[in-house]
Amino acid sequence: MPIKNRFAELHKDITAWRQDFHQNPELLFDTHRTAGIVADKLRAFGCDEVIEGIGRTGVVGVIRGRETGSGKVIGLRADMDALPIHEETGLDYASTAPGKMHACGHDGHTAMLLGAAQYLAETRNFDGTCIVIFQPAEEGGGGGREMCEDGLMDRFGVQEVYGMHNWPGQPAGAFAIRPGPFFAAADLLDIQFIGRGGHAAKPHDTIDPVVMAAQAVTALQTIASRNADPTLQLVVSITSVETSSTTFNVIPQSVQLKGTVRTLSPEVRDLAETRISEICNGIAATFGGEARVQYGRNYPVMINHDTETTYAAEAARKVAGDCEEAPYVMGGEDFAFMLEERPGAYILMGNGDTAMVHHPAYNFNDEVIPQGCSWWAEVAESRMPIA
Repeated sequence: MPIKNRFAELHKDITAWRQDFHQNPELLFDTHRTAGIVADKLRAFGCDEVIEGIGRTGVVGVIRGRETGSGKVIGLRADMDALPIHEETGLDYASTAPGKMHACGHDGHTAMLLGAAQYLAETRNFDGTCIVIFQPAEEGGGGGREMCEDGLMDRFGVQEVYGMHNWPGQPAGAFAIRPGPFFAAADLLDIQFIGRGGHAAKPHDTIDPVVMAAQAVTALQTIASRNADPTLQLVVSITSVETSSTTFNVIPQSVQLKGTVRTLSPEVRDLAETRISEICNGIAATFGGEARVQYGRNYPVMINHDTETTYAAEAARKVAGDCEEAPYVMGGEDFAFMLEERPGAYILMGNGDTAMVHHPAYNFNDEVIPQGCSWWAEVAESRMPIA
């Protein structure tokens, strides 16, 4: 199945939906407007069931095929939320919400899955049931986890689940995927060094937490360079340093570090957590202070299942003629929670030569809409063929 003619016909409409979502971004679970539009459109398309409020503000549409004797149920998922970034694109349809923008292309993902849902509801050229899943709070809120904990998979009998993300720098409309670990576990660090504050002119009367924190920022990098197997992936990033002092001549009582840890295997994840605690507590003890380390396990490693990755790649080849092997991605992706519950796969589709995701100048490439819609439709039809 190359790009379907129906998506060429719908391209203008889907682009308008996408640009409307872009102009009206919503964060985390506060996707009420977006979810409402999605639900209204699914009903207008003639979906057999439309259910709102799954995982707080998630929406699910049920589309039964012309035949359902196979009993197969395939889930297709798109994310809906935006990011807390001030947009710098200068677009006519730029964000109207200050400090919020669709800087990751979830507006495009939502619009494309809506387009695929319209086509699948019109044609029903499959034997089974297609579940279209519109998820809130991918950007740090764990919306995928919330939907799963709300019974998504069992309630709708999902047997396999598939997702997609646009990818800047990859040729527009080209696909890439890999089996096994794909996107990294994304964990959160909150480290507090506590000393004894005092006058900057009398450092000998203090226990300086700034010195402890400075030592820690450097020492934590040795986990990747000296503790972890160099053939494995590990990124430790300290992204914020705050002290309890706001003036020039006061040594603060405490310093807080925040950051993330990215890993692609459970063993390295465990190693990182252990060594971070040991290093910080050791440094604090050396200087006579105290360290309080909070290691928050956030999104798990997103692992593509081998068989379903093959199916996803075959669908991509039918649409685009080829599907390359994707590199590892050290960013987190909460589709991982869905892949922990059901076999499935996640694929990248090129966004062309655009700014990278999470950049204030990023914009989803509307020219790739027909390819994305066609891939989702092909997954549904090829996994549930009519005999």
